[in-house]
Amino acid sequence: MRIRPTLSWTPTEGLPPGTTDLEPVVDALSGGGVLVLSGAGISTESGIPDYRGEGGSLSRHTPMTYQDFTAEAQARRRYWARSHLGWRTFGRARPNAGHRAVAAFGRAGLLTGVITQNVDGLHQGAGSEDVVELHGSLARVVCLSCGALSTRRELALRLEEANAGFAPVAAGINPDGDADLTDEQVGDFRVVPCAACGGVLKPDVVFFGETVPPARVGHCRALVRESTSLLVLGSSLTVMSGLRFVREAARAGKPVLIVNRDATRGDRHALTRVALPLGAALSTVTERLGLPGVP
Repeated sequence: MRIRPTLSWTPTEGLPPGTTDLEPVVDALSGGGVLVLSGAGISTESGIPDYRGEGGSLSRHTPMTYQDFTAEAQARRRYWARSHLGWRTFGRARPNAGHRAVAAFGRAGLLTGVITQNVDGLHQGAGSEDVVELHGSLARVVCLSCGALSTRRELALRLEEANAGFAPVAAGINPDGDADLTDEQVGDFRVVPCAACGGVLKPDVVFFGETVPPARVGHCRALVRESTSLLVLGSSLTVMSGLRFVREAARAGKPVLIVNRDATRGDRHALTRVALPLGAALSTVTERLGLPGVP
């Protein structure tokens, strides 16, 4: 029997309320040594929906799991049809004010690093360097047989050739790049194999139910140890892959600050949770720090 991964979390009583006071965030950044942990909420203003916020994709969509993808050819057909269509929109997304603010913090020497749970590459697009992509990147594709890496752009061209005229109208796009399609719309979509060995291709991302590579986790833990505080941006912290770093920072006595509109699973470990839209909030923070404007 397969165990489905944790996809939702219900806030419990006794969590501290959110605030609109940005001063604790400004104070933490002004001292430097801040580690940023970002989630899907930072990319919503770029047109990529989140999982769990108001109108989040989990209300209509169950993300692909690693177990289903590797076990069932039909699941792979469904995934790649939806992902191929979604990539046309997802791949055109551009960084927003929140991403640009994080890049400004980095250029000012205020950060020890950026860990993102997102797979959209928007932090790098905004100019952030040495970003740890905790869950990988949709811009890369890996072969499960030979391990060869290729670009998503290359795969998109191959899928276009194999599925000429494939252009169904999707009900929406999800944070993992999938488009919402019915089985009828997926139809007989053709999946292409690895060009090197003929093996099964998978996006170079960590699916639900899959384990984050231990070396990557170890690197993130080292960043937590090296930092003076942890700033969480746009994450509900529902899944353990991000929550563990919040818990480790709190155990080490390092302030945890969260900017997220809704309550998070990490609130009880946080010094504060600022319940404001990320783009506007982080733009305000850059102004108060006297950093160059973030349009």
